[in-house]
Amino acid sequence: MRPLLAALPRLDLTRYSYISFHAPSNFSEEEESWITNILFEIVPKEWPIVIHPDAIYDFKQWVRFGSRIAIENMDRRKPIGRTASELQDLFNLLPEALLCFDIGHARQCDASMTEAFLILSRFAEKLVQVHISEVNSASQHDAISHGAKLAFQQIAGLIPQTVPIIVESRVQASQVKEEAMQAIEALLPVAVEQLAFA
Repeated sequence: MRPLLAALPRLDLTRYSYISFHAPSNFSEEEESWITNILFEIVPKEWPIVIHPDAIYDFKQWVRFGSRIAIENMDRRKPIGRTASELQDLFNLLPEALLCFDIGHARQCDASMTEAFLILSRFAEKLVQVHISEVNSASQHDAISHGAKLAFQQIAGLIPQTVPIIVESRVQASQVKEEAMQAIEALLPVAVEQLAFA
């Protein structure tokens, strides 16, 4: 995190219409105060800061961020933040926080996509960004499979088209365009169908 924060003033990000910052997903209790202080001071206030709730030791240190932070729903390895109920507990502690919805994490936790439906329905007004990929049994982000695409399409209508989508799939550079199309087909099937006939 230190090199990235140091480089921020020199990065040319003008071509991007949406920028967010992902806080470290693993740090010690002793590092938490330093991390929250430097994120609060250096990360531009208009950038959402995505946090993994299981990394938090002291929620009081994160309350001051208000709506600058976005809680990401977790994969099945994690003890909290996986379900709508668990996310509600977190939003009770961080009431102004937003939601970063990882659709692959949600599918890994519940392949029926019922929990994804509950999360998006309950926290629609908090949704600030979506992460998309296939999440395998080892909780790694892989390319979107046909099965994942069909599952994602079940709840795609609950994601407003104005919400930024972050593709987290681990693919080769030559596969990026194809993976982007998979993500579009997974979340905007009607739009893609219209484009195909345009």
